Amino acid sequence: MLMCMSISGYSQELSSVMALGLKCFRLMHPAFCNYLAALTRPVSNITLKTVSGRQHDHKQHMAYSAVPVRHFATKKAKAKGKGLSQTRVNINITLVEDIINLEEVDEEMKSVIEALKDNFNKTLNIRTSPGSLDHITVVTADGKLALNQISQISMKSPQLILVNMASFPECTAAAIKAIRESGMNLNPELEGTLIRVPIPIVTREHREMLVKLAKQNTNKAKDSLRRVRTNAMNKLKKSKDKTSEDTIRLIEKQISQMADDTVAELDRHLAVKTKELLG
Repeated sequence: MLMCMSISGYSQELSSVMALGLKCFRLMHPAFCNYLAALTRPVSNITLKTVSGRQHDHKQHMAYSAVPVRHFATKKAKAKGKGLSQTRVNINITLVEDIINLEEVDEEMKSVIEALKDNFNKTLNIRTSPGSLDHITVVTADGKLALNQISQISMKSPQLILVNMASFPECTAAAIKAIRESGMNLNPELEGTLIRVPIPIVTREHREMLVKLAKQNTNKAKDSLRRVRTNAMNKLKKSKDKTSEDTIRLIEKQISQMADDTVAELDRHLAVKTKELLG
């Protein structure tokens, strides 16, 4: 009997404690949940705000989490990131020569640079000289020939160049067309088999036109470079069945790196030429 009364009293006391605990939990539940949520996020993503109020005669202090914000890279940040140097590849070409001849690819890319430099030196000068007409290509019945192969070129005066077509008079019309379309702003005049080429006055417009031609020639050089790169990549694809993916990927990166270096060199020569032409 005494034991039953003790158990009954203990049960009532336990019920009272549980009721009080449940009441306290109801009061603290929102803040407690927000607190746990806040612990799982970085401090920078949480905005704390205290709200004072009364509910059942108890002050409440609530922590509200901030709305999640996705941070996108700005144009300024992207531009800054472009300047960061990336890891460069330096493959020993002898170790991969059975897959692709990287030395040959490198020579082809360098030839693109040399061709552009040669073009700049021969056709894009402020002062036109006899030498600048030498390699103008003339389309004849026998194929494409350099102007200096079918004529004699001389300087009559600082303002006039003479092109004597006496040895190949049948090519005179083709030579005039080639000179006029050379992109050098030349307007040839014909006297029998003698082509008179007045040297244009150096004006600001003439300088800007030469710069425009320099850019066009640079873009053509880049087109040639892309063909070299594409041919190299196509050769590499043929070895995919007998070469590991990691090796192929490494060689691809090497080829792309070589092409990027060549583009940078082409742009450098263009910048130097532009500065020279504009004065």
